[in-house]
Amino acid sequence: MRRPVLALLLGLATAMPASGQNRSATPRLTCLEAMDLVKREGAVVLGTGGALAERIVRDRSFCTFTEIAELRFAPTRDNPQCPIGYRCKEPGYEDWDWDWK
Repeated sequence: MRRPVLALLLGLATAMPASGQNRSATPRLTCLEAMDLVKREGAVVLGTGGALAERIVRDRSFCTFTEIAELRFAPTRDNPQCPIGYRCKEPGYEDWDWDWK
């Protein structure tokens, strides 16, 4: 009984696509295409060259309550510094404005 169940589970696992396979690479897109993709989807995982991939969001509403949205630039086919969207990150000490006047 265990062998058929195990075989079925392994078959299903290999038939499903991996979640990391469905990402676009910014070097293959134009700057406008990359910005439009982020704007349309709201949050996407984009490859920025090599094996690196990042979650890029349209605005802070796609971040958790404690995160801030930091503008993210990535190389595209027509622009080496395209402002594709934002990256959610936990604010560090340097992100606070301590110079009160």
